Amino acid sequence: MRVTAAVLWTAAVLVGLQKSASSPDNFVDRSSQNLSSVPTDLPQTTEFLDLSRNYIHQLHNGDFEKTTHLRFLNVSWNGLEEIDPQTFLDTPLLEHLDLSHNNLKNLSGQQYLLHTVNLLVLNLAFNRFLTMTLGSEFSSLVKLERLTVGAKNISVGDFKNITKVKLRTLTLLLEDGLYYEAGSLEDVHAQRLQIAFGHNQKIDRNLTADALSLFAEVEMMNMKDGYRDLSKQLRETVKIHTTSFYLTNITIKWQDLTEYVNVALNTTLKHVGVSEMNVKNPPHYTTEVIKTSQVISFTARQAVVTSFQFSQEALYNFFISMPVERVAITDAPIIHMTCPKSQSPIRQLDFSFGALSDSIFSSVVGKKVVECQNLRNLKNLTLVGNSLKKLEILSKRFQYMSSLQHLDLSINSIRYDQSSQCIWPASITNINLSSNSLTDSVFQCLPNGTQILDLQNNQISVVPQSILKLRNLSSLNLNANRLRDLPLCHTFPKLHKLLLRSNSLHAPSVNILESCPELRTLDVSFNPFTCICTLRSFIKLAINSEKNNSQSGIELLNWPQGYYCTYPEDVRNSTLRDISIPEVSCSIGLLVVAILVPAGTLIIFVVILCHRLDVPWYMGMIWQWTRAKHRARMQQARPEDLVGLEFHAFVSYSQHDVDWVRNSLLPNLEGPTGGLRICHHEQHFVPGKTIIENIISCVEKCRRSVFVLSAHFVKSEWCHYELYFATHQRLTLGSDSIVLVLLEPLPQYLIPSKYYQLKSMMNRHTYLEWPQDRAKQRLFWANLRAALQTDLPNAPVLM
Repeated sequence: MRVTAAVLWTAAVLVGLQKSASSPDNFVDRSSQNLSSVPTDLPQTTEFLDLSRNYIHQLHNGDFEKTTHLRFLNVSWNGLEEIDPQTFLDTPLLEHLDLSHNNLKNLSGQQYLLHTVNLLVLNLAFNRFLTMTLGSEFSSLVKLERLTVGAKNISVGDFKNITKVKLRTLTLLLEDGLYYEAGSLEDVHAQRLQIAFGHNQKIDRNLTADALSLFAEVEMMNMKDGYRDLSKQLRETVKIHTTSFYLTNITIKWQDLTEYVNVALNTTLKHVGVSEMNVKNPPHYTTEVIKTSQVISFTARQAVVTSFQFSQEALYNFFISMPVERVAITDAPIIHMTCPKSQSPIRQLDFSFGALSDSIFSSVVGKKVVECQNLRNLKNLTLVGNSLKKLEILSKRFQYMSSLQHLDLSINSIRYDQSSQCIWPASITNINLSSNSLTDSVFQCLPNGTQILDLQNNQISVVPQSILKLRNLSSLNLNANRLRDLPLCHTFPKLHKLLLRSNSLHAPSVNILESCPELRTLDVSFNPFTCICTLRSFIKLAINSEKNNSQSGIELLNWPQGYYCTYPEDVRNSTLRDISIPEVSCSIGLLVVAILVPAGTLIIFVVILCHRLDVPWYMGMIWQWTRAKHRARMQQARPEDLVGLEFHAFVSYSQHDVDWVRNSLLPNLEGPTGGLRICHHEQHFVPGKTIIENIISCVEKCRRSVFVLSAHFVKSEWCHYELYFATHQRLTLGSDSIVLVLLEPLPQYLIPSKYYQLKSMMNRHTYLEWPQDRAKQRLFWANLRAALQTDLPNAPVLM
């Protein structure tokens, strides 16, 4: 037996409650566990309890004393026979109770309902009730919204105890051999009546008459036959109170369906619908539909045709030609829809989740495609979830729908390849192209009058500026695309709402928002934000928006929960509101000031300190000493080059500087202090030889020549000769054979031109300056000794 819609609805409620449970402890599923009684180990936090498909034959007082928070209870399919009147004494919050498919026998003896005053949904279907007489305890269910019951006999007065209960839905499950007394439902006050037929149950005229005269909405479920009787009764009923009439889960022949629809269209009904419909014997020829009707809408959901040999055009023509304002055929495998033969009054069309192609509404005459021109009254067109592919072709299909305002083409496979121009009706203000395969080029194929544009879940990476201006656009949805930055609003001067959630924005450029003077709502949540300097302006905008003091007046949606850093790693998954990016690290000017001012101050301080402590002089002298030591190690003279050398150095000086030479130079270089052998003319010139011969002889016997430079030195003729001969020897012994000691400052202009070699050496070589500060003189002598030190072989022993 097919499960009725009421039972399915109850199961759906159970699933919904399960998903809405705040924690696993709230929902307890003990179904299909061979239980014979209510478990005693139920958690005290239980709110949703499923005990279905067990063997619980009785419910006792105290079974639910621990579950005081219980809101939903399912005890269906248990063979339940008896329920103690005190069973639900401890569950004052109980709202949903399912006792269907059990062995309860008397609807007038359900005393346990006295303790369920908060019940919203009660299901007592498929029990063993012989009569529909509801006991007085039902009158306490003042909050009850949905009641599902079934019995073999329904008589006048059976529902008198729920006269004051304002039900939303009453579901009657009719059993085979039903007896219904006319007027039995007059005591029921419900918005909707559902009648579920059994296997062999036929339509009861009295029940149908009461349904049509007492309830605003009537739904008949599980019908297998009797459609002609239903059509006849609808035709004969003069006054119908019902405004909405639906058939659910039906199998019907095409001829019966069209007769029923034509009859229903000719009544005072406002809304007619069928769902879960299986159509047998589909048409081979066109079936006429009446031309005028008071019905506002016709809905067909989940309709299928079981035959493959029929005229699709005949079937489609019937539905598109209905004289109603709204037609919806959804979740049906229709592959085409024809154009009405004459001007149609339809204002809303919904063909969602079918198999429609780009040829919709068009026809081919000869080799020419003829577009539909008989839907000029259409305002809303919904084609969600079909097989539409080319946007430019679709624009041509709708070009003559001069009243079309709302167009929904979402969840298709639509592309725009710019191969041809788009032709849209000028009336379109709201277009939904979400969940397609559109790229940046789509902005070249949009209705110029668009006010609300939905392009979410496509492949758009940038909003091009070279497009026609959408001057009326107020809402733009670009969620779940590939944008890397905010779009400029030059082409959308009236943009009020911009949605960019789940794109590729790393650091939105806030200055772009200056081009959006009307923007009031912005959503850029769930983007891969890079939390570096470029994001500071956006964070500031967001915080100001949160405090409602943003100068731009922009509301930032989903702030701060939807805004996280993805880079750098140290702040990954931190919210933008919780991070701090110092301004000094982002401003070049501040950064320069922050670095250069302290550095400059430090440099000036160090320079002054070094100047006061003569650090440059010490550094220079240490550098010279290091170089001298290095040269001594790296440039070892060959033994044959030292043959004949008796002295480490020959000292050349002016006679005016003799006191400094005798008292300072020689004591620090010779003897135990210096350990060097120094040749100078006062001691080592040989009498009888000319001065020139002595100079040449001394220079040749010395490894190096030391020149004590002063103003007197450059005035001495003999000092000039000594320098001349030492310079020639320098060619043989190397550049380090001459050592210059500057006894006093000696400007270049004081050096005569004949001392050009001296000028050259002073420009190219570092010379040693005699310091007047006694603290520096030790380092001076150490440098000079290092520059002169050489191992002389076979030298005479000094006395």
